[in-house]
Amino acid sequence: MTTGDWNGMSWFNPPPRLEVTTGELRLATGDRTDFWQRTYYGFHHDNGHFLHCRRDGEFTVETAFSGRYEALYDQAGLMLRHDAENWMKCGVEFTDGCRHFSTVVTVAGRSDWSAFALPDGHGAVEARVTRLADALFVQYRISETDIWKMARLGYFPPDLTSLEVGVTACSPQRAGFDVSFHRFILTDPLSRDIH
Repeated sequence: MTTGDWNGMSWFNPPPRLEVTTGELRLATGDRTDFWQRTYYGFHHDNGHFLHCRRDGEFTVETAFSGRYEALYDQAGLMLRHDAENWMKCGVEFTDGCRHFSTVVTVAGRSDWSAFALPDGHGAVEARVTRLADALFVQYRISETDIWKMARLGYFPPDLTSLEVGVTACSPQRAGFDVSFHRFILTDPLSRDIH
């Protein structure tokens, strides 16, 4: 299935402002929104914005998105979610004064976080996640002419067969982070190859 029909998807914590145009979703985040569970910080945050549809089994999901990253931890990208204690989000997050490609995997109520700086720029970034058995294969690229690069190969419980899959945006330090999602594609797995 390939979809650009944002109206056919469901919101978990809808944002205060959103607009759907031809194939594109634009939104502004609510105040102090985030997804995180326990690790290091001790808090439970489950109030980020997440637009999703249900998918069972294995799949590949992809999006292209851009945002006005200005405040610490402004973030946007993809999310896969079983419940509040089992999910994954990946995309661009603003930290240490620049954009980073960030991945958070949360299993059994414990989150972890990996991030690396992206080259300077303000254009759209693309994120892709493939679910295969007990693994999530996370990739990114910073232009349509770039090759897909591996960001992470992470564990995700294979018994959680049915997930909500979609796009997410959060702004843990403020309200009003502006994000545009330019497309959303959900298909059967593209490949088992990592390289």
